[in-house]
Amino acid sequence: GLRPSPARTAEPRPRRRPAAAAAAARVLDPCPYSSTVRTHKPSPFLECLSIPFPKLPQLSIETLRQWSTLSYPGLVKELCTLFIGPELIPRDVLNGLIDQAFSRFRHREVVHLSRLRNGLNVLELWHGVTYAFKDLSLCCTAQFLQYFLEKKEKHVTVVVGTSGDTGSAAIESVQGAKNMDIIVLLPKGHCTKIQELQMTTVLRENVHVFGVEGNSDELDEPIKAVFADVAFVKKHNLMSLNSINWSRVLVQMAHHFFAYFQCAPSLDMDPLPRVEVVVPTGAAGNLAGKETPGQKRAFQKNACGPSPSRRPLGCNYEEED
Repeated sequence: GLRPSPARTAEPRPRRRPAAAAAAARVLDPCPYSSTVRTHKPSPFLECLSIPFPKLPQLSIETLRQWSTLSYPGLVKELCTLFIGPELIPRDVLNGLIDQAFSRFRHREVVHLSRLRNGLNVLELWHGVTYAFKDLSLCCTAQFLQYFLEKKEKHVTVVVGTSGDTGSAAIESVQGAKNMDIIVLLPKGHCTKIQELQMTTVLRENVHVFGVEGNSDELDEPIKAVFADVAFVKKHNLMSLNSINWSRVLVQMAHHFFAYFQCAPSLDMDPLPRVEVVVPTGAAGNLAGKETPGQKRAFQKNACGPSPSRRPLGCNYEEED
């Protein structure tokens, strides 16, 4: 749920000098990345589809005002161009990949904000094929990945452990892809019936689903062991599509921008008005993407999580940024 935070007295925004205004309007260069698992020089987007640490740009108020008029797909395109340079994916191709990614969503807006009473709003992230919010990011990630794989004439095997929605959304995003196979480990008896059917009824040669004993936390252990064997991973071209995959985080940042632009009363205030965001979460995967570039103080986020035993390490369930 989202609602504007209690109003605070806004100070008049000082007029920018022409030089400062020109600098703010300048197109930002795509950001470099530094891997969290390697210590060598910064890497481009292509080499950091797994666990990167990008340098976040600072967006001007002029940029935010321009973005506030965009649709959700338009916001995703603008965000992606900040981190994916034209030397990797030309802008027109990038736009086409994103349009293709969202082509099967049931709502024409892709993401819709429903306005309720007393300033409360609900951001509808469930209009994808599998009804999970993960459809939004995984469909784009699969399009980017397939583009790079075709260009390099390579093949990868995606390994996914799931508690339900990740497996369904990952399968939907890559089924039928020529350059990818996907292996999904499904914890028997721990998913809803519809999620289980979404995963086990896809008749594509590149989709492989296995039922395993134990819950999703327990099946993560053998997956971690596999990816810890660097030689094995390299030999079999393995990768994953987990919640900290940078491409997923990148697309999920658009949720916050879209919600803010829909809920904020005005962008002509200094400081910007704050919007309170309440996020229901299981293992906090849907909190990935909260580190949005630009005006950090515009959000107050409260996350509603599970019992302490299910909380990921380092996750604070009441925070402001």
